[in-house]
Amino acid sequence: MENEQGKFTLIFLGVPGDEGGEVELTYNWGEEGYAGGRNFGHLAYQVDDIYETCQRLADNGVTINRPPRDGHMAFVRSPDNISIELLQKGERKAPAEPWASMPNTGEW
Repeated sequence: MENEQGKFTLIFLGVPGDEGGEVELTYNWGEEGYAGGRNFGHLAYQVDDIYETCQRLADNGVTINRPPRDGHMAFVRSPDNISIELLQKGERKAPAEPWASMPNTGEW
């Protein structure tokens, strides 16, 4: 799936018969200077409750690099600096604190 406005292409990989077990690969057009874990884009996973997932991760020492301010999307990084996108399954949630006013931290 190409997104001309965002200048990226999404490719979804999965095992036949495993509905929902896909890996999203992102190709960002024109990038020439990726460093660390963003050199191939990122992984994305759908979660049942983005706020609960981010809270559980934060409670266990994971930095929420891009908080789910919109109730839909957040980013964290793996220990080896791979960007991981978390997406709310289904409809986005209503904005809620502390996430709605939380700033980005580091790179995502």
